[in-house]
Amino acid sequence: MLIILAFIILFHLAAAILCFVATIHNAWWVVTPAGRDVIFTDLWYSCNATCVPVENSHTTDAAYLQAVQATMILASILCCVSFFVFILQLFKIQQGERFLFTAVIQLLASLCVMIAVSIYTAQKNTFHMPSLQDGSYGSSYILAWISFPMTLISGLMYLVLRKRK
Repeated sequence: MLIILAFIILFHLAAAILCFVATIHNAWWVVTPAGRDVIFTDLWYSCNATCVPVENSHTTDAAYLQAVQATMILASILCCVSFFVFILQLFKIQQGERFLFTAVIQLLASLCVMIAVSIYTAQKNTFHMPSLQDGSYGSSYILAWISFPMTLISGLMYLVLRKRK
């Protein structure tokens, strides 16, 4: 049972780390213009030699970008909260009960990641300046997609998991 518990904790921590890295790292969109430096764009900044805020990110024109920012931050927070709730429930709930509250929070984190990445995928051309349209998805975008099934599986594991001795 201790091995299963260690695996669940490590799996949850890996999902949380992926969620944080995807939110923070500046490689959601990568553009390699001919003869110039590679330009990395994340949810807040576009960086090559210097970093500048994403154009119009503070206006209503970028409401989609603001939704992606908010849901990725919320997913990261919910993933951490569900881990702390799991640790608390590990010591507080009685034997034989399920970790339902932890599972619900983790499944909400999974839903937030899915919403954020889906919005980014559908609206990627409205986020970037015309000079940045000819790029490709970066490593943070891929990590966000990987963190979605990891948080989903983690939430489902908590749903099935019962406290044993």
